[in-house]
Amino acid sequence: MAELSYTSRRELDQYGFHPSVTILAPLVCLILQSLLPKTFPRLAILDLPLLATIFFAVARRSQVAGTLTGTAIGLFQDGLTNQPFGVFGIAKGIVGYLAASVGFAVDMDNAVNRGLITFLFSLLQSLLLFLITRWLLNDPTVRLAPVHELLRALANTAVGIPLYFALDRFKTRD
Repeated sequence: MAELSYTSRRELDQYGFHPSVTILAPLVCLILQSLLPKTFPRLAILDLPLLATIFFAVARRSQVAGTLTGTAIGLFQDGLTNQPFGVFGIAKGIVGYLAASVGFAVDMDNAVNRGLITFLFSLLQSLLLFLITRWLLNDPTVRLAPVHELLRALANTAVGIPLYFALDRFKTRD
């Protein structure tokens, strides 16, 4: 006979990271995001800070930590771009919150799930950036290019899955 049991959030696997990994991994993603497109323009389609946001939010499974991580990474990314300050911060904060929430419901150690989540959150961030820039900042020149955003989501997924497995080595159980 099957038993029903209650599993608290604390009983789920939650991971922490050494403080140096928590700081250096997003920092490396931010630096590469700002330098790689200058050398290799085709790599401008990638959003490495988004991948760091998704990874750390899902691994920690804390909505507060996911939101703060996403917002911090996004604000640093805003400082390195020509975007108005806060655009990436808002979008990545929302993605961080949602990624941490999904981390409770979905087995994120599975490559297929990681790919699907990365693809969907990449599309969501593109939509959020469009909405923030178009409606909050009232910039009528901003257009949403669906095919480009699908290609961006595919590229982020292709880079994200191996990146997540590489970053898994630095996980520690809380």
